[in-house]
Amino acid sequence: MKFYSRRLVKHEDLNPAERLFGGRLLAWIDEETAIYAACQLGTGRIVTKYISEINFLTPAHLGDVVEFGVQVAEMGTTSITLECQVRRKDDKKVIIGIDKIIFVSVDVKGRPIPHKIDQSSPLAA
Repeated sequence: MKFYSRRLVKHEDLNPAERLFGGRLLAWIDEETAIYAACQLGTGRIVTKYISEINFLTPAHLGDVVEFGVQVAEMGTTSITLECQVRRKDDKKVIIGIDKIIFVSVDVKGRPIPHKIDQSSPLAA
């Protein structure tokens, strides 16, 4: 898995326990994986369809830098399935891992449409 981007945990990202707020992290994951999916599919008109079970393993604290790792797990006709892992940069401890995030290409009315990736390409494998 390649780690593509990083975020700094700031005061406004903390929960009352002074750890990274889970909702903030999930928003970051949705944004980071959507950008990755859009780049892979060559279109920005995608929607998040599904996110599998979420299990927070390690906290992040003020000043931590977190890294987002993303990889393609599966390619469908209208969808792309990704795996994502977020870890602390300094010690590489995993904060959260998500086995399946599905994005779907849609038309202007929000209906699924085939994406432009050739199913025989290495990316589709």
